[in-house]
Amino acid sequence: MKKLNHKILGKRKRKIEKRLERRHWENQERPMFKGINIRYEMDDRHKGIACGGIGVIHLMAKRLGLSKEIDKQLHLLKRHLPYYESDHILNLTYNVLAGGTRLEDIELQRQDEGWMDALGAEIIPDPTTAGDFLRRFSEGDVVGLMEVINGRRKKVWDRQPKEFFKKAILNIDGTMSETTGECKEGMDISYKGGWGYAPLLISLAQTREALYVVNRPGNAPSHLDSAFWIDRSLDLVEGRFEEVWMRGDTDFSLTEHLDRWDERCRFVFGLDARQNLVSIAQRLLEGQWEALERKPKYEVKTEGRKRPENVKERIVRERGYKNIRTISEQVAQFDYRPVKCKKTYRVVVLRKNLTVERGEQALFDDIRYFFYITNDRTMSAQEVVYFANERCDHENDIEQLKNGVNALRMPSEDLVSNWAYMVIAALAWNLKAWLGLLMPQKILGHRIVRMEFKRFLNTFMKIPCLIVKTGRRIVYRLVGYNRCLKEYLRAFSVIRECRVT
Repeated sequence: MKKLNHKILGKRKRKIEKRLERRHWENQERPMFKGINIRYEMDDRHKGIACGGIGVIHLMAKRLGLSKEIDKQLHLLKRHLPYYESDHILNLTYNVLAGGTRLEDIELQRQDEGWMDALGAEIIPDPTTAGDFLRRFSEGDVVGLMEVINGRRKKVWDRQPKEFFKKAILNIDGTMSETTGECKEGMDISYKGGWGYAPLLISLAQTREALYVVNRPGNAPSHLDSAFWIDRSLDLVEGRFEEVWMRGDTDFSLTEHLDRWDERCRFVFGLDARQNLVSIAQRLLEGQWEALERKPKYEVKTEGRKRPENVKERIVRERGYKNIRTISEQVAQFDYRPVKCKKTYRVVVLRKNLTVERGEQALFDDIRYFFYITNDRTMSAQEVVYFANERCDHENDIEQLKNGVNALRMPSEDLVSNWAYMVIAALAWNLKAWLGLLMPQKILGHRIVRMEFKRFLNTFMKIPCLIVKTGRRIVYRLVGYNRCLKEYLRAFSVIRECRVT
């Protein structure tokens, strides 16, 4: 980064710190928001954009060879009049990174001369053309696109330190994406009564990257075709990471595949509480059970404060609703061989002692069992339960893809084209993770990887810039400031020097 930029950033930082420093204010005669002499004027010389952070993302996509590889592997267009396949895909992805939530929002960028100049584009596809492009995908094309993205993902991984490759944890889960449309091909009704699709998502826990996103009809069970995509995910990480782990809920404890997965990785899956397993758990001696102590949600670094009243619990009690409370939890373990397996695995059982109440009156006590099957023999029973429960973080990833990225909005007319949109929109989420992994400042990089998508947009994308085209250069002249801007520009310098083949 240029010395002049350092000086300007330092000056802006000092000015904002001085403005925000703690002061002993006197009683003010007028409100703080007192601007009234406001005028609007048109600038006929300069063009600006609100999402100045897009330059770093676009350069990263180019340096990683993403555009070139897309055009090499995907052949959806007979002629390029005037767009290539990569133009369409990046157009849809950048619409998400600009804060767009639907195809129609592309028109906002299409009418923005500064936006097109910032990307070096004479023109970009309109929403109708983007929708037509999505309908050109076949199932094989969507899979091919995911493999192109995964190929570039490996290039980002190759630039990581040795510690990055100690352990890979694959999170697997399905979800329901409802739609109000009535004519979308492939949609169906779920067991909950909602119409839509039932995507499968497999992600890498430490980077939150979406490795595979698979669209399925709404009536599909979570495990449908999951073994095929799990195997592909294992192919992606196997040989690169020292340890490979998988975890999922009871839908993914596919016993006919456990023996094969046992040779490739370690796994922890939920197991349905069938009667034979419950009978085994009930026959365990009391001395075989150990108390499970839940870890605190966070560490109190200052003085502890009085916990506020649980308003929900008070209302449930006052109105006499049925309430189930956990009294204690114990864990035990035993060996078990599922019918479809040739090997014996370790099963950890969690026993929850519950009390069922109505209002202030305790009705009865209840005991429920939860089972986890694993091929790991090193972790304690408590650690197996903790590890399985950490899978809930995958629910946060799904929520971000649903309502942050809006990748599961289903804007097109059939299952495959909506699947294509899922993958393209999820690329925006992956680009966020790749940026975090390439950040020189690793603490900030980890924060970006863990950051919610909306906050990422507000911090790193929505940076006001003037766009100046001079000679063969496109200059982003920053007119906004935030405290992460210095490290963001350092990341830009690193990416600019990056040469990936």
